[in-house]
Parts: sequence; structure tokens; C-alpha cells
Amino acid sequence: MTTLALYEDLLRPGEVRALAAASRILFVASGTASSLGPDEAWSGDADARLDAGREGATVLRWEVTDWEPDGAKAAERVELDPWSDYVMRCERVELAPGSSPATQAGPSVGCVLAGALRSEDEEGRGLSVLDAWSEGAHAGRTAASDLGATLVRVVLLPADSGPADGEQAIVLAEQRVRL
Repeated sequence: MTTLALYEDLLRPGEVRALAAASRILFVASGTASSLGPDEAWSGDADARLDAGREGATVLRWEVTDWEPDGAKAAERVELDPWSDYVMRCERVELAPGSSPATQAGPSVGCVLAGALRSEDEEGRGLSVLDAWSEGAHAGRTAASDLGATLVRVVLLPADSGPADGEQAIVLAEQRVRL
């Protein structure tokens, strides 16, 4: 079984972290890491190295793996057709108060950057800044609070997919999945 997982890397000032090869997308939520500043993303599948800047960094890291994620903030198990091509697409979405993100053609794992979301699952829990969630394709289980929300998410899609209908998502990075 394949998993799309989100990890949060909290890097101290000047800290260096080596990452083994994997299909991944990195997003800097705060501070600087390597050549990335706040709200910037990078994608790749080779070994990588994060070098935190003078103020440190909070880096959100999505990876597609064939193993059970350990220490992930959120993860979604997915069944992939071995004969198809897939991409991971990192999107930033601004939600008006009370609105919901568009449903996606693939599973996604997201994180709140500003404002708040509420989960529309059986738990009905609230999600605030740096809280994460996962949902399967076409799930649509979250909505912005009365204050609105900004989120970043990675969606796992067939390689020929376009953006969700009617949504104003900004694509920050895209990575072909290598299993």
C-alpha cells in the first residue's frame, strides 16, 4: 500500500537535515531553509539537504512512500495503478469565511496556514494554524471558519489532471511520483 504523508520539520537556527531520496515536496511555513523563503515550495525525488537560516525554519514535507509513515502529522493511504503515471501537486488555497475547498480527483493531505477550518467528519473537530488533515479523493470534509482560512495541501493525481473546477488554488510545486 502506498501512503501520502505530511511531516513537520522544526529546524533550529543553522541546523542541517539530510533527507534520503523520496518523491517529496517541501514548503517553508516560516523562516528560511536552503534557498527557500516563507511560503515557497520545492519538489524533487533525489537526496536532499535542508539548511536552516539564522532564525531557523518550519518546513512542511510531503512524501509518497511504500511504508507506514512514522511520526507523520497526517497521512492518507492510497491505491495506485502501477501502470499509470501520477504527480504530487502542492497548492495554496485562500478560503472565504464558511467556504469549502473544492473536492479533488485524488487524495490530499493539507495543513492550515492561517485562519481556521472545521472538519465535517463525525468528530467535527476544529483545525487551527499548523494543524493537518487528510482526505480521500472527492471527500470534501473541511470548511473554513467564520474568519476564513489559508491552507497548503498536496494532492496525489493522475499525471494528466488539471486544477479542481471552480477553485482558485495557486500551484506552488509539482513532482512526478516515483515508486
